[in-house]
Amino acid sequence: MFPANRSGARGKPLKRSKVQSRRSKAPAGWRPRPVRIHNGHPRLRLDRRAVIAVIHCLDAHAAEILGPPTSALRLPVSAPRPLVLQSLGDGGSTLDPLSSKALATEDRPSTTPGVPPGELSLAFLTDSALARLHATFLGDVSTTDVITFAGAPASGLAPTGSGLAGEICLSADAARAFAAKHGRDFSEELTLYLVHGWLHLAGHDDLRPANKKRMRTAEARALVLLRAGRKIPRFAFAG
Repeated sequence: MFPANRSGARGKPLKRSKVQSRRSKAPAGWRPRPVRIHNGHPRLRLDRRAVIAVIHCLDAHAAEILGPPTSALRLPVSAPRPLVLQSLGDGGSTLDPLSSKALATEDRPSTTPGVPPGELSLAFLTDSALARLHATFLGDVSTTDVITFAGAPASGLAPTGSGLAGEICLSADAARAFAAKHGRDFSEELTLYLVHGWLHLAGHDDLRPANKKRMRTAEARALVLLRAGRKIPRFAFAG
């Protein structure tokens, strides 16, 4: 888990015209991945197709979002397990030894920009549900905002699109509370958490200042693309 202050996480926004001028079409042969959505929050309302469209947009424009190639994280595991955990709240936190060890020992060069192929799972949860995952997998009982799990890529003769790319678990409560406190749009804040998890699976980390800066830049690029394409999903709380 890494310290972060959400009020300063975005950095300077990129000018829309500059990003739009660099925008490219989806790579030749690109195919949308399967996306599974679990809405585990009893009050959260979302448009599943719109959420899936976010992932497909990020995948299609991975090269321009991620920027120049850097060292990327690829964890060849047989079953999902914690990849990284990012706390996006005001309080900050300390690096968890488990995720620190994974980052330190399994860094390797990236060959293809973006999240590994396969199905991507998204889970929108309550604060308490995400805190239970936090305690189970990282031994920390405190609440958090986003937990990203590495997947089990296809191997051998399995089809390219098979396997599990990973899972992003998000706290809708945390996004709502932060948006209300800082005068931000709730839908965009929760979308930012989704982008953040996608970037971790794509190889970004924010352990060191230089890496954190690159990740914030990638987040800004992604949000500009989503805004320009009117792909920010509408999230709302019932009642």
